[in-house]
Amino acid sequence: MSHFRVSRFFRLLAAASLLALASPTLAADDEAPKGPAVTVLKAAKSCFSNIVEVSGIIRAQDEVPVRPERMGLKVAEVMADAGETVTAGQTLARLNLPEGGQILVQAPVAGVISVANATVGALASGKGEALFNIIARSEYDMVGLVPTADLSKLNVGQPAAIYVLGIPGNLEGKVRRLAPTVQPDSQLGQAFIGITSNRRLLVNASARALIKTSESCGVAVPLTAVQYGSAGTVVQVVKRNRIETKRVEVGLISGGRIEIKDGLNEGEDVVARAGALLREGDPVRPVTAAAAPAANANAK
Repeated sequence: MSHFRVSRFFRLLAAASLLALASPTLAADDEAPKGPAVTVLKAAKSCFSNIVEVSGIIRAQDEVPVRPERMGLKVAEVMADAGETVTAGQTLARLNLPEGGQILVQAPVAGVISVANATVGALASGKGEALFNIIARSEYDMVGLVPTADLSKLNVGQPAAIYVLGIPGNLEGKVRRLAPTVQPDSQLGQAFIGITSNRRLLVNASARALIKTSESCGVAVPLTAVQYGSAGTVVQVVKRNRIETKRVEVGLISGGRIEIKDGLNEGEDVVARAGALLREGDPVRPVTAAAAPAANANAK
């Protein structure tokens, strides 16, 4: 009888040991995330630029006419043509005097000749048609019309990226001048954006400017992470493997991302593609955005 009790004791002890070994596994199974897999990403800081877009044309900032100072002269020789870049003091033409001899017509400023009317044998005077027009210092403006609502956001000196038709890439520029009035019928006002580039531009070419009026830096998420509804604007985050819905205030949008001005903290796990199928408190299995493709491949 005593041998039976000892054997039974050891059998009970072995069973208890096996149960103890299995308990951590069962506990781990209970704590393992359940529910559907959802792609999440960390809410991160980003900067957004407030942009005003303006369309217009290229114009010379300052166009200088070139004429002789006296009357009754004839063009003897033309030494420059439209499109050429000239330096200040460069000889552009020779003119014959009525009493004999010649005088030189020289460029008063450096720049690009936009118009050349001088032809050999033609009359030249100080009051007639200019022999040449020079775009002073090769400086150009993009002149555009801006709605009144946007005009109030612009200030002299604001930077701009300018895209000119036929020229690859963009040119740098700054708001140089703003018209003091608007057109009464269209309520549009002129903006003059100085182009800081030594590239040859075509006057009257179509152009577009993106003017940076301000910048805001804060937490940002993809546009797909934001839901709009009767309850307001919300994002869904994952905390302790469950869905939590947060009401947020949104701001600027750029490049597929949206600024969150209030309601979300940096570093929170945000559901990358929010949807009505996910509700407050639902259990989920979060998958980071970088690991999502691998997880999907494994699911297949």
